Amino acid sequence: MGSARESRTQRESRTQGTRDDPVATLAHRVPDLGALELLLAVARLGSLGRAAREVGVSQPAASSRIRSMERQLGVTLLDRSPTGSRLTEVGALVTDWARRIVDAAEAFDAGAQALRHRRDSRLRVAASMTIAEYLLPGWLIALRGQRPDTAVSLLAGNSAAVAERLLAGEADLGFVEGLDVPQGLDAVVIGHDRLIVVTAPGHPWARRRAPLGPDELAATPLVLRERGSGTRQVLDAALDAYGGLATPLLELSSTTALKAAVLSDAAPSVLSELAVREELAAHRLAQIPVEGVRLRRELRAVWPTGSRPAGPARDLLALTRPAG
Repeated sequence: MGSARESRTQRESRTQGTRDDPVATLAHRVPDLGALELLLAVARLGSLGRAAREVGVSQPAASSRIRSMERQLGVTLLDRSPTGSRLTEVGALVTDWARRIVDAAEAFDAGAQALRHRRDSRLRVAASMTIAEYLLPGWLIALRGQRPDTAVSLLAGNSAAVAERLLAGEADLGFVEGLDVPQGLDAVVIGHDRLIVVTAPGHPWARRRAPLGPDELAATPLVLRERGSGTRQVLDAALDAYGGLATPLLELSSTTALKAAVLSDAAPSVLSELAVREELAAHRLAQIPVEGVRLRRELRAVWPTGSRPAGPARDLLALTRPAG
């Protein structure tokens, strides 16, 4: 008996110690919201069984939850009888406190819903030029079918600028075309692209029979995108083993400007195949075969490391990736 009594005393001491221990976290000392909502339902309905049905649990589970809360608090909350359950005086006081906590939780939930609505009502996209001009419009039209109330803003720039926007919190999702994932970002490959050499139809290269070699391409002043663009990164890396690119004749910040320069017969250029399909089909530009150098690149969606696209950003990302 002494041993059993001592064991009970020890258990009560441990329970009291947990309640009084200032180091114990609030989560260990305060009942969870589910238990408090159940207590409020018992107070309102006067029956543990009816309260259990209202909150969607079985009566034994409800009874167990109330007893667990009583042990946690160290007080008796309900007087139980065959005709129902009623609050003790202490239980009535705890119920008043519980109502304030649940009201505060409902206000918290309403605020969180407002934040989600704010997030879902806008989407800020940053994309490198080729993706922004030739791929994003179709994706955004499809997104509008899913989320007609989402306002989308597009910030177009080179791959380095896209990374800066994301890291500064100025964009929710980005798209880049470079060789590597910019530091501080996570990424997923959404497609592939090929760079091709193009000239005006009257350029001497357009009449050549043999493919262009990497040495000749590297030695020729071209009209090119600026440093920091994905196109320039791929080209620099591909021709590094051949002495690197000659000093460009022109450096321009948009694909449209580059095509205009090539059409005026200023010099050849290296552009995304996506960007020149129409001009090649209409014979306004000529494609020059190249051998001995790889001019392919991965297209990536990017976002800050440690986060995941959510809301409309998540839906747009899903639209960019091929099925299967």
